[in-house]
Amino acid sequence: MENGLISVDRWSDGSQIYFLTHLHSDHTKGLSSQWSKGPLFCSRLTAKLFPFKFPNFNLSLLRVLEIGLWHSISLISPSSGSRKVIKVLAIDAHHCPGAVMLLFRGDFGCLMYTGDFRWEMSSERANKGRIALLNALEDNTVDILYLDNTYCNPSYAFPSREIAARQIVDIIASHPQHDIIIGINSLGKEDLLVHISRMLGLKVWVWPERLQTMHLLGFNDEFTTKTNLTRVRAVPRYSFSIDTLEGLNQMRPTIGIMPSGLPWVVRPHEGDGIHSGSLLTTRYRRSKLNENGRFLIEKQTGKVESVTKLHNYIFSVPYSDHACFSEIQEFIKLVRPTTIKGIVSSSSCYIEPLYYFGRLCGAKQPVNKFHHKKKGTEKVEKNVDIKFVNSKKGTNAGILNAGVRLGRVSALRRVQRGARLPEDDCL
Repeated sequence: MENGLISVDRWSDGSQIYFLTHLHSDHTKGLSSQWSKGPLFCSRLTAKLFPFKFPNFNLSLLRVLEIGLWHSISLISPSSGSRKVIKVLAIDAHHCPGAVMLLFRGDFGCLMYTGDFRWEMSSERANKGRIALLNALEDNTVDILYLDNTYCNPSYAFPSREIAARQIVDIIASHPQHDIIIGINSLGKEDLLVHISRMLGLKVWVWPERLQTMHLLGFNDEFTTKTNLTRVRAVPRYSFSIDTLEGLNQMRPTIGIMPSGLPWVVRPHEGDGIHSGSLLTTRYRRSKLNENGRFLIEKQTGKVESVTKLHNYIFSVPYSDHACFSEIQEFIKLVRPTTIKGIVSSSSCYIEPLYYFGRLCGAKQPVNKFHHKKKGTEKVEKNVDIKFVNSKKGTNAGILNAGVRLGRVSALRRVQRGARLPEDDCL
């Protein structure tokens, strides 16, 4: 489809309608209380949280996408002036409250945008999401999959969030005389904090703005802003540091827990030998630092997903809201897209998704290459201005190939559902 129709998580001029996958700041860059470029589509929960993040926003611009239901939207072609209809479906992304994946259909074909997502299959909620996705795809080929490739590297292997949450509870329970500091963002990790509260029978302290968010999400009993009521505090991630923890330990025994898929390492400031905490984006960088013998990192087991003690006062636990490599692979096997484009377009560990997953796609892919980041840049971009390709163009041979492709995808998806295939469907 031509440009000038829709944008996803991108807020510049030039589109008729806009879609927001979730309210994390890297997906709302350019969005503000004064923004008024067109109708904005999002999930019902995101719409509920929206006024809190963007006060005085013109709420008449918001359009709610009910999860699991197709919505038809009529647009005008900028080039021909003819009317076009786009169908869109929102699917639970299992990332943070309100986060959705978006499936688009129209005369351009079928496109999917994951936004940020997690694809663990160990919970009832996740299994419902898998069934909903299969039902939505039916026998349609996804021409382009816009993929959350944050952890598109085999070195990232996480346990389920349920297992990671139990690890965190075990750490807290094994330090009964300590105050506990947990680093979190302004949205996300709510299930983890609720689990801690209920398993240990105590409230969790959060800062006042975070408490408002918790109440909007329906959590009214597990959280407090009174420090004298609890020894467990969830603090903004930017305030989580070794300097802070060392200062707190001057008054009371305190440990910090960082729940994240990203490696969190201890490193000294250049030239002064003073340690500070830093989230790094690659295990490569962490291993290089270890070879120099400069940091105290104690692995409790040899597994990637183990709890890591980084400092006398800090534990890192791989509780991640993004899909790890094996989950991305399973997701691609299920969707069977023709091609893939990563939405994390630049980071210090960026690898083109086709490098690992091109063999799972329907179309012949170009030679796989690593995409190296230019030295000195750390910017991560997750905003995509979708440019649709008209799938109807092509020769008769192309149409024939599409038919064969469709039958293959249909059969593979039926296998994923557990269906027994008749002989005519065998590949």
